[in-house]
Amino acid sequence: MALHKEIEFENDICNHLAAKGWLYAEDDAKVYDTPRALFPADVVAWVQESQPDAWAAIVKAHGANAEVTLLDRLRKLMDDQGTLQVLRVGLEMLGLKAPLKLAQFRPALAMNPELEARYAANRLRVVRQVRTNHDDIIDLVLFLNGIPVATAELKSEFTQGINEAVDQYKFDRIPKPKGKAFAEPLLDFPRGALVHFAVTNRTVMMTTKLQGPSTYFLPFNMGDHGAAGNPPNGQGHRTHYLWEQVWQRDSWLEIIARYLVTKRDEKKRITSILFPRYHQLDATRKLVQAVLAEGVGQKYLIQHSAGSGKTNSIAWAAHFLADLHDASNNKLFSTVLVVSDRTVLDTQLQEAIFDFERTAGVVATIKGESQSKSGELAEALSGGKKIVVCTIQTFPFALKAVQELAATQGKRFAVIADEAHSSQTGEAAGKLKQVLSAQELQDLADGGEVGTEDILAAQMSAKAGMAGTASAVTYVAFTATPKAKTLELFGRRPNPDQPAGPDNLPAPFHVYSMRQAIEEGFILDVLKNYTSYKLAFKLAHNGKEWDDKEVERSEALKGLMRWVRLHPYNIAQKVQVVVEHFLENVQPLLKGQAKAMVVVGSRVEAVRWKMAIDSYIQAQSYVLGTLVAYSGEVNDPNSFPEPVTENSAQINPGLKGRDIRDAFATDEFQILLVANKFQTGFDQPLLCGMYVDKKLAGIQAVQTLSRLNRAYNGAYGLKDTTYILDFANDPQEILAAFQTYYETAELAGVTDPNLIFDLRAKLDGSGHYDDYEVERVVQVELNPKGTQAQLIAAIEPVADRLLKRFKAASEVFKAASEKFPNGELGPDGQAAKDELEALQLFKRDLGTFVRVYAFLSQMFDYGNTAIEKRAIFFKRLLPLLDFGKERSGVDLSKVTLTHHKLKKQGAQPLVLGEPDAEYKLDPMTAPGTGQIQDKEKIKLSEIVQKVNDLFDGELTDDDKLIYVNNVLKGKLLESELLMQQAMNNSKEQFSNSPDLASELMNAIIEAFEAHGTMSKQALDSEKVRQGLKHILLGPAELYESLRQRGQNSSEEFGRPR
Repeated sequence: MALHKEIEFENDICNHLAAKGWLYAEDDAKVYDTPRALFPADVVAWVQESQPDAWAAIVKAHGANAEVTLLDRLRKLMDDQGTLQVLRVGLEMLGLKAPLKLAQFRPALAMNPELEARYAANRLRVVRQVRTNHDDIIDLVLFLNGIPVATAELKSEFTQGINEAVDQYKFDRIPKPKGKAFAEPLLDFPRGALVHFAVTNRTVMMTTKLQGPSTYFLPFNMGDHGAAGNPPNGQGHRTHYLWEQVWQRDSWLEIIARYLVTKRDEKKRITSILFPRYHQLDATRKLVQAVLAEGVGQKYLIQHSAGSGKTNSIAWAAHFLADLHDASNNKLFSTVLVVSDRTVLDTQLQEAIFDFERTAGVVATIKGESQSKSGELAEALSGGKKIVVCTIQTFPFALKAVQELAATQGKRFAVIADEAHSSQTGEAAGKLKQVLSAQELQDLADGGEVGTEDILAAQMSAKAGMAGTASAVTYVAFTATPKAKTLELFGRRPNPDQPAGPDNLPAPFHVYSMRQAIEEGFILDVLKNYTSYKLAFKLAHNGKEWDDKEVERSEALKGLMRWVRLHPYNIAQKVQVVVEHFLENVQPLLKGQAKAMVVVGSRVEAVRWKMAIDSYIQAQSYVLGTLVAYSGEVNDPNSFPEPVTENSAQINPGLKGRDIRDAFATDEFQILLVANKFQTGFDQPLLCGMYVDKKLAGIQAVQTLSRLNRAYNGAYGLKDTTYILDFANDPQEILAAFQTYYETAELAGVTDPNLIFDLRAKLDGSGHYDDYEVERVVQVELNPKGTQAQLIAAIEPVADRLLKRFKAASEVFKAASEKFPNGELGPDGQAAKDELEALQLFKRDLGTFVRVYAFLSQMFDYGNTAIEKRAIFFKRLLPLLDFGKERSGVDLSKVTLTHHKLKKQGAQPLVLGEPDAEYKLDPMTAPGTGQIQDKEKIKLSEIVQKVNDLFDGELTDDDKLIYVNNVLKGKLLESELLMQQAMNNSKEQFSNSPDLASELMNAIIEAFEAHGTMSKQALDSEKVRQGLKHILLGPAELYESLRQRGQNSSEEFGRPR
């Protein structure tokens, strides 16, 4: 038996197709027209059956030569225009009054009997062992009405694998091999078959353009439970889906008609043809089927990893939804709204739709060129444009307009939200505060960005604005890393008739996982070369005035840590590690074109880092270009007298008015520093290194580090290596964050709908308001003729009562604090303190109720007006309670940094895919359960000691800053020569003084006995001496100290300079 051989694989495929409506005969290859690369019998039969009048006209015009003339004309048009164009547009020739159709595809509307008959007449044929003009034998060729649309090379896993099939195309199926006079029309692009499949029993690869050894094949696999490849098939071949589903008659015709997209250059020449990858085909088809079955008004979450081709998936989804009709031939959506920051999406959509429909003007892009963006938007949406594309900045207005049009004009919309991020949130800002976490709000305040996920959640939480529109808007969200709240809002319950629960957790509608993208080579595993550093330092405080001063512990700790992070020496040390590592490890990649990103914790840090890194690069005479990116302006008097933006010439002198993305893409710049910007949605394929000096958790860790994962294979070679150096995070926490999104993001549980009742009971129990006061505010709020004056009159008594209570308690507390200086408060003081804290807790709980209700009311129908009324009442009361914002500051003016050490923890490849481990997204847990707690007050000297204990880490005397700050700097300050030079020269001139170098050498020699280890290193290495000089002139401020000494001397001797 020879069941293991390739021929049996061919038999299985051909027999299945023959049984499912394909034409097939074993000896078909004999009647294949090799020179023309056509199957003549099917071309003629198609025309005769589907367009008998046209065939009669051809025969009348050309007589006995009718068939030959038709075939020659067809071949010529395919040579000139490409196979896809001819199939979609048809053929004109002498004797015909209208173009001859070469295929009949399904229109968006239902077909009339004539179209139905013509669609049924399409002749799909599979032919085996087809000989080319170069005497190559192709295993399978698929024809549509005699025109070749696909080829396939098969390999049986029993004898060969997928690599042999791919290599056969690359090396043995070259369209125009050396020594041949002409190209093979069957294999030549774009006049030959539209797609070429390499197929084994387990795997499928495909390409649309054969180019010899440089041909690029893409996987065309289903995925195997989140991994690459295909799942086992109990009935036979793992790749059965190719001939059973993809090549199924209706499916195959739809792919040719609606999925293939022609890419052209400026001269309108065809450069490539886009064929969908399997997950793109699967996701868009399932989406269309679900919308047809479920109707308008549902929500769909599509979790597709970076590298999945989201831009094309969105273009296909938008096109299909815009054309969708129900069983009664009614158009489902008035308009499809697409939100995306990808400028390529707009162009791709325009090109793709023109390719499908030959119709211009179907897509409107909101740019604000002819009028305001909101004006353009209203015109496009009400004017019935099929697809409207807007940016995230316009998105809140667009969502509001969509909801209003749905409510007032009965229009129906589909909203497709791409992953996009922005720091300009406009009118969405207020609503966003209800759906962002504390950390997200903190980042936003420091110039951070918000995403479409957050804006969607915020807009949908505006329950009053959604009234009557829920069933008129379909939401489709594309994201690689869904947040827990997005999964709860957009995820689909396995049993939709039952509420969400532990056994009915919302999940994504469709998944293409990070794991599959990595294994298929579309993105890189960025955790392979991950190195962490541990920071160790010691602080001291000068003077006894601190010893008895008490401060709130968490505030002091934050202040101290912020002080250390901004300390010039801390930044200088990290800058040295970053630059040297970049030059040694990262820059040599990609023929010297590799780039790196430095992620820092705040905008002030970004400015300080930029100054320090430029100073170090200049001191070492390195040739490196740097940029810094952040939103808004930074006011840092230590760096610049005036506030600076990223466009300021002082901070980014090389930018010269360009967009940072564009400038960084040039070879002028290698290192980009970022603070709460470009950590999401920033694609730069040449990025190979990342340096992290910011705490990252959960989704933020995945999104930030994933800036490195973009694959690249181009003029500078293949990108196969990335590096991460992390100064701030625990490697295991980073690994856990990635594990959550490695396959399918899952919820650990769902939010308990009773949370809101518990919170209401707690607030009602405070006794600060009654039902009558709630009702009074709600009546005004819901009255269409209500005025602001009426609202103030309704809510003011409650707010006034609370504010007066807070003020009275504050005065009693203050008096008690002054009366008892030893820290005791006495009975009245303690009661006042308890009252203040209770009021602050009440205010916090009000905010929590508003936020939690906004989120939960989208998922649960409470049917409880008391809950709804309190949401309205609390929302109006909250802004009027302007207490509880006081913060105790911490004086750090006397803190000094005595020791500092960055210890390399070693490279730690973090391995994804830990078996049997569970990494899930946590839902909202019981909010508003806070109790009044005494803030822990401890002496600042104790905090300094605690911080020192925390960051001790094997510090030796050699880590002491005293060596630089006291010993060397002290010796150099004694030099009269250096003092004179500092007084009479600029800092740059002074730094190049030969006397500075020799005096530094003398100081090092003199310090040898007391500080042997460090002095020996300095004496043995010019580089170490340069580093010491850089620190002395930078963080240690030698130049400034010498000038100060000179000025003091001048004043002392009455000799002003």
